[in-house]
Amino acid sequence: MPAQARLLVPILLAVLLAACSARSPSPKAPSAGAPPASPQAEDVLVRALGLVGTPYRWGGNTPDSGFDCSGLIGYVYREAAGIRLPRSTREMLAMGAPSVHSGALRSGDLVFFATGGGGRVSHAGIYVGEGRFVHAPSSGGTVRLDRLSDDYWRARYLGARRVLRAMPVARQP
Repeated sequence: MPAQARLLVPILLAVLLAACSARSPSPKAPSAGAPPASPQAEDVLVRALGLVGTPYRWGGNTPDSGFDCSGLIGYVYREAAGIRLPRSTREMLAMGAPSVHSGALRSGDLVFFATGGGGRVSHAGIYVGEGRFVHAPSSGGTVRLDRLSDDYWRARYLGARRVLRAMPVARQP
């Protein structure tokens, strides 16, 4: 092996190992200091994921009749957490729940989008973790799971609200 090649082998090996061991962070991973999700948030997550595949229906708010986006959110929160939310996405966004930075999203947070242009809220979903959200997107479709990082959703993202609070961690005396 020529001398130049022998010098490059350790460098290439180091670069390869560094690349293999590097882990890119999730685009919407919660910060290390974020409190854990509440049991209610876990119930919301399970209920929302269980509705994937339910048909879309404008004005729908039950699994039997189908869902539109706000109907899906209202149903999930009512059934999983006993919380009644406003019926429209505009009212949900304005209800006074704390805003959440996209880097601090937790399961159960509501995410809002302007799908009709003009920067006005027109769509919402339930964040389920790992940069994904459940929503009822459009006529002829079904409730589905999408990524916030998809070009379409990233370009229309307006913000998020936290309806559920984290439960305090019990401390040992």
